[in-house]
Amino acid sequence: MYWFLVIITFLLASIKSNKKPKYQKVSVIIPAYNEEETVAKVVEVVKNVSFVDEIIVVNDGSTDNTESEALKAGAIVINHEVNKGKGEALNTGFKESECDIIAFIDADIYNLTSKKVEAMIMPILEGKAEITKTKFARESGRVTELTAKPLLNFFFPEISFEQPLSGQFATRKEILKKINFEVDYGVDVGIVIDADVLGISIMEIDIGAIQHDMSPLADLHLMANEVVRTIINRANKYGRVVMIDEIGYDIRMAIVGLSMVILSLFTVFFVKFVPVAIAAVLTLLGIIISLYYIIKVIIKSAQMFKKTPKRNLIKSFIKIHFPMIISIIILLLMISTFIGAAHFENGVLSIEPNSRNLIIYADDSPRDNTISVRGPFTIDSAIENESSQIRMPSDAMMTLGIKTNDTMVINGETYSINDTRPGEQDIIRLPNEARKALDLQTGAVIQNSRLKEIFEGAGILHRYESDNATTIEKFTVSSRDKYGCNFDVIMDNVTIANSFGIFRDNSTYDITVDDNVVTSVTYLNHTFSNSNFTYGGHEFEIKFVDRNNTSIKQFVRTDQGNFLNIYLKSVNETNE
Repeated sequence: MYWFLVIITFLLASIKSNKKPKYQKVSVIIPAYNEEETVAKVVEVVKNVSFVDEIIVVNDGSTDNTESEALKAGAIVINHEVNKGKGEALNTGFKESECDIIAFIDADIYNLTSKKVEAMIMPILEGKAEITKTKFARESGRVTELTAKPLLNFFFPEISFEQPLSGQFATRKEILKKINFEVDYGVDVGIVIDADVLGISIMEIDIGAIQHDMSPLADLHLMANEVVRTIINRANKYGRVVMIDEIGYDIRMAIVGLSMVILSLFTVFFVKFVPVAIAAVLTLLGIIISLYYIIKVIIKSAQMFKKTPKRNLIKSFIKIHFPMIISIIILLLMISTFIGAAHFENGVLSIEPNSRNLIIYADDSPRDNTISVRGPFTIDSAIENESSQIRMPSDAMMTLGIKTNDTMVINGETYSINDTRPGEQDIIRLPNEARKALDLQTGAVIQNSRLKEIFEGAGILHRYESDNATTIEKFTVSSRDKYGCNFDVIMDNVTIANSFGIFRDNSTYDITVDDNVVTSVTYLNHTFSNSNFTYGGHEFEIKFVDRNNTSIKQFVRTDQGNFLNIYLKSVNETNE
């Protein structure tokens, strides 16, 4: 019994899956005016396409044998008594056809093949596109390049076909009913524009090279006029002229108003010689102008959108409104910065914006980044159980010439330097004693340029790790950048540390190995002599190089401590 039910189920499924789609009849419309030499061949080629059910040649008032040649080839012929134009011929054929799918093909193509026709119609049959239009290689395209493309790019920038004036189209009949057919050569570009505005998808199909008669200059002149007229009329109809002209003026005036607001706010905070009253008047005037014209832009844009059924205006809208949108974004960012810097206390509103610092090093100093943007930094309390740690962003460390695992001495208290926690990129966490010594409150926002001033005089033990030794230099933070000197620490012909900093003239600096003073160097007349010594079976050289660089690292002199401390690693440490 079960096997019988299984068989019935499979039979029903196969009946459903094998249901054939509705047959779609295809009609090819061929407009022809004095094309007796080629029309029959075009008809013969189309007849070889298996799925074409109907071929209609619209004889648009020809004075030669176009009608008889088309009839001999087996086409249905519809005659216009007088020449009415290509658009009217297409419209006549479209209305007379009773097929589901309509294709338009020019009658003057010498090398048309059934494959070219199939390539144009198959995407419609398969439901891959709503309209297909062809592109092809040919010798001339003067009207396209000199008139159609520039105007389309100006009024309809979202349309970017290689050949918008191609005369070969295919689509469904119900779609063509939505299109307004031009009576002349403007019909091709009119179909493209209407489809774009209505949100109808167009697929451009490459059918290779084609050969047809070259139009004389007089015909090209007429064609160009009709194409231009069609594009301008469509631009008027769909509000693109308003968008470019009237809305464009309103956008420019809105930008003027926004720029006045931005300029006046900048003046309040950064230009001291301009009175605040003048800046306030400029701000108020700018707000009035910008609001007035922004409202006008919104109203006119809304009216323009009503003329566009599918709202297919995104690219054009962005292109026209982009400058105003950018100005608004800049102003909003500026205002949000001021709001974030606002403090209200005891009935007093204070706004103190803090900017980031752009750092560009033009000297030869060995630094991690030649160009960087740092700060501002917010002061906060140390984390519980971290009373001997200072957490600091890497940008702040670079400014102070320190790094993780260094040691900082503030007012006699020693603190280890550590990275900030995740999500706290611009927060400096200081223990209470350190904050008191530096006279900082939690929540204080300090610019990068003030770090040197705040930490001036703090002692630093800066570490360099190598395979065989740990080198520690000792310096204090200076509030001002001064010219410094570079030096290399070389052990057994291998550089174990490279640094730079400030040395005071006519001063002596001690160097120790394993806490034993082994030598001293003297900075005399802004020069050092290299120092060579031996310790524990190792050869050492301190090599100084005077370069064009600056530093805030003020190395300690002999009367302040040891400038350089080298600690040799044991064999076990080296192997680790």
